[in-house]
Amino acid sequence: MQLVIDWDGTVTESDTLLLALQHFVPAAVLEPVTERVDAALAAGKITLREVMAAEFRTLTAPLDAVVAFIVEHARVRPGFAELVRRFDPLIVSTSFHETIEPILAREGVTARVRASRVDADPDGWRIRWISDEDCTICGEPCKRSALPHGAFTYVGDGYSDRCAARAAERVFARDGLAVYLDRLGVAYEPYRDLRDVEAALS
Repeated sequence: MQLVIDWDGTVTESDTLLLALQHFVPAAVLEPVTERVDAALAAGKITLREVMAAEFRTLTAPLDAVVAFIVEHARVRPGFAELVRRFDPLIVSTSFHETIEPILAREGVTARVRASRVDADPDGWRIRWISDEDCTICGEPCKRSALPHGAFTYVGDGYSDRCAARAAERVFARDGLAVYLDRLGVAYEPYRDLRDVEAALS
């Protein structure tokens, strides 16, 4: 069975895009935007895509500076390299190729990636999404359009993983994704780090 894995908060120990926003955007600029869009997302008034677009319009730093910061500070979960070597997972992420691939290079890992891209406009970053099509299941553009054909196992942690996880034959979940699946009564296997996933798959 194919293995599909999320990036931010799953491969990485923390959300790398959030790290960048919090470092490069003044709190007085970022926090009002985040509070507004998070409340609208929780109320079902906007999509995750609209949340991310609004937040990244506040980021005006050069791409190379942001990438250098992320590469210096992002940490991957134990077991990632071993998981890639054994199971060749497909990384599917709403994060960006431009910020994912430098971390893979730092780790000496070659992995397949389907992710968004970004135009680092000095007037505010603009995201180029994997797909612009609304999902017939969740009603918004989501990761389903990037999933492989056939049965797969999914590993994730957050909001962007919800629809993809519900399409999987087997799910490993933690944090917000685990809470969501608990609420729906959907079965999953918890994990602390990626060594747990490798052991369970073995």
